[in-house]
Amino acid sequence: MDNVSRRSFLTSAAAGATAFQIVRPELVRGAGNEKLRAGLVGCGGRGTAAISNILNGTDNVEIVALGDVFEDRLEDCLRRSKALKPELAARVKVEPDHHFTGFDAYKKVIESCDIVMLATYPAYRAMHFEAAVEAGKHIFCEKPFATDPVNLRRFMAAAQKSVEKKLTVKSGAQRRSQLWYLDQLKRLKSGELGDIVHMNAYWVGTPVLNFTNKALFPTGKRDPKMGDMEYQHRNWYSHVWLSGDQVVEQHLHNIDVCNWYMGGHPVEVVASGGAAWRPREEEYGNIYDHLSADFTYANGVHLSSYCRQYPGQQMAQNVSERIVCSKGVIDTQSLRNAAGAIDPYVQEHTDMMASILGKGPYINESIAVAESTMTCLMAREAAYSGQRVTWDMMMASQLDLLPKKFGYNEKVPVPPLPVPGVYKFV
Repeated sequence: MDNVSRRSFLTSAAAGATAFQIVRPELVRGAGNEKLRAGLVGCGGRGTAAISNILNGTDNVEIVALGDVFEDRLEDCLRRSKALKPELAARVKVEPDHHFTGFDAYKKVIESCDIVMLATYPAYRAMHFEAAVEAGKHIFCEKPFATDPVNLRRFMAAAQKSVEKKLTVKSGAQRRSQLWYLDQLKRLKSGELGDIVHMNAYWVGTPVLNFTNKALFPTGKRDPKMGDMEYQHRNWYSHVWLSGDQVVEQHLHNIDVCNWYMGGHPVEVVASGGAAWRPREEEYGNIYDHLSADFTYANGVHLSSYCRQYPGQQMAQNVSERIVCSKGVIDTQSLRNAAGAIDPYVQEHTDMMASILGKGPYINESIAVAESTMTCLMAREAAYSGQRVTWDMMMASQLDLLPKKFGYNEKVPVPPLPVPGVYKFV
């Protein structure tokens, strides 16, 4: 593992002062056109894409640090980033002593930069976010924000601190920066569409199967040499503690839109789900392949939510939201695969930088998207247990899925696929 002392960090920062001005985050907002240093924690596909997105979205940022639990992922991320078009690749300035690997790599990335991009496994989001807030950094934070209620409440506490510190926090819920969604929200808030009377949310798609990566899993099976931690992280989507299950990791996008448009979160949910096609084999882990939920908001409005991951392009697919109002309907299905004028994955970074520099409205989405994460966790726990689950139950739940020890050789038992009536809400 790379080991950079505080002294060497300050030395390298001073040496780079000719390339960019180092700015204390609390002084950045409204300060001007300073070059800011960004670091990435989590060098998988989403994190690597986030580097391209932030470089395309703003001219005054440089990538100076990378962190991941696996060195091969970090080096692949750097290789891909250096292969971007020259004007972007020139701003990827990650020196060898800023390649941080291991379970504590996030700490070293945080101390190396002004903006922290958190894109590692969702299980670690609260831990990493909390550290970034304590360090006073601006944050791009991929969704979801946790995989269990205990760690999400930890995130929520840090989110409140981030607001108090006036830190910019932009989430990976990119629809919040997508022009069409913003235009529809304006129509709703203006009264043009009347009141919301019902909502539908869908993520009907195909599965995420990490073990089909032939470079890591040549046989499609676990290499016997892999310990539990390495195997589960390499095959992260199949494990509830790492991904949260589809309703949390993926369907959050749609549920977040509904909460955003409603201006709040549901108060209770009844849900059902299971594994219709996923074999009971090790590589398929312990997540469901379909889940439906009936949420109720405080004003009595219902959200009907449905997500599934079935294999085969011939299967029906639908990733959208439908907001039924008293004077009209917002239906986003037509947006799927439609090319927009501005890529929202890029626009969210443009918006974040405008907030940091005081050139646009102040943005902190941490609390709102944390509530959407809890909404998704509430549906999952209702489906797993078969119970009606309320918001208050989730805010008091003692479910904590995060291991207490981190190391490549740690044993991590995999709980069985949840069965309603057997699985207990905690």
